[in-house]
Amino acid sequence: MNGVARWWDDERAVGRAGAARSAGTARDLARWALGAAGGAVLVLLLALSGGGLLVLVSGLVGLAAGAVGLWWAVAHRGPLRVLGAVLVVGAPIGVLVLYVVGGLWLFALAALALWSVALGCAREALRRPGEAVAGPAPAVPAARPVQPVLIMNPKSGGGKVGRFGLVDKAERLGARVVLLDPAAPADVDALARKAVAEGADLLGVAGGDGTQALVAAVAAEHDLPFLVISAGTRNHFAMDLGLDRDDPAACLEALTDGEELRVDLGTVAGRPFVNTVSFGVYADVVQRPEYRDAKAETAFDALPDLLQGGQGDRLDATADDTRLPGQQAILVSNNPYAAPDPLTAGAGHRSRLDGGRLGVIGIRVDGAAHAADLVVRGTQSAALNVLTALRVEVHGGVTNTGVPKEEGTVAVAVDGEALVLPTPVVCVLRPRALRVLVPRARPGVVPPPPPLDWRRIVRLAFPDHHASLPTPRPEPSEDPYRSGA
Repeated sequence: MNGVARWWDDERAVGRAGAARSAGTARDLARWALGAAGGAVLVLLLALSGGGLLVLVSGLVGLAAGAVGLWWAVAHRGPLRVLGAVLVVGAPIGVLVLYVVGGLWLFALAALALWSVALGCAREALRRPGEAVAGPAPAVPAARPVQPVLIMNPKSGGGKVGRFGLVDKAERLGARVVLLDPAAPADVDALARKAVAEGADLLGVAGGDGTQALVAAVAAEHDLPFLVISAGTRNHFAMDLGLDRDDPAACLEALTDGEELRVDLGTVAGRPFVNTVSFGVYADVVQRPEYRDAKAETAFDALPDLLQGGQGDRLDATADDTRLPGQQAILVSNNPYAAPDPLTAGAGHRSRLDGGRLGVIGIRVDGAAHAADLVVRGTQSAALNVLTALRVEVHGGVTNTGVPKEEGTVAVAVDGEALVLPTPVVCVLRPRALRVLVPRARPGVVPPPPPLDWRRIVRLAFPDHHASLPTPRPEPSEDPYRSGA
């Protein structure tokens, strides 16, 4: 017993030393962040006589002008669209010319460099242990499947199934492969159910996220492990599972050396989804048959008719008890994304898939001023609603004249697939319903940057005395290694 107790004390001492080093690193980074931020402000203040205030104001004006131009370019046609395109290109160029001609570029460059250092140090400080948010549950060892069945779409991802030799490798590893006929539509749900009826003890998919979701629902229903093979175009689900998106063949290693993750599975009007459900302008664009072959061109041509300069049709939604009236676009995700702002580090990633809550992003831009406010203020703008919920209900909304629509149907994009569903449409999560088999050796998920909170940075830089006191040694009853000694 004394030997175990000494070992436990040694381990805790090592842990306390590591925590102290980590806390010291976080403190130093936080102080560097505050110093660099103060330096950026000081550069502008010292340069006031040389136009330092103009550096700040002109930068904000240029940013707002570019946002207004972008709104005019996507929401209008004719001369206003042309003027918007000119603003998008001309605003940043005009600011740069102003800096150079006025001799302000050194001030601007110095302030920008210092602010970049401040942001980098601040985010690194908040990554230190003790400041990070809770992460997903760890993977657990998994038994090797005996009768795995993999459904593969040879067209998915531009032909990745054939390019990476997925069929041959899967069969060498003992899997039965069901290859979809590229010339005929397939009932993937029926194929998965047939495989289960024939004794499959694992289901997997090499295909897009929409196909992944359909088979995942069958696997969850029968409590079977599910294998994701990153053979789609974007592979968002695979990315957030930490799989290798560049080599889908590496995903097959899970058949012989795998671990199991428990993740949430979303449903929209009873249909499964693994990533997102979109309503509003994006869903309307996806409905167009030409979208598959020319995404950007189709969106650019359709948006003026859908947005009507901010006067287009809207949707009403309710996220738990929070009302979201008159939204132009609503995105509901299987767990929230790390950052709703596409310019923010970590945007497009979900930090975990087992949090048990839907992510909700609603956008309502009523005109050019709202667009500028959204770009300048980001998540603080009234044009953007970001929240989480257990249940989201989307209604028919209102017309461009403000008249409520009768309940009918609404365009929906489910994991990128175009659907039309009767309203109201309800989105919920099935927490930890899906068993996902992943290879033990995989790239993993890069932790997203924590939310930038300068008050926390100040607390890290100047911790109070009591926060740095060592953790007291636990009583014997608290020590798990002594309970059975």
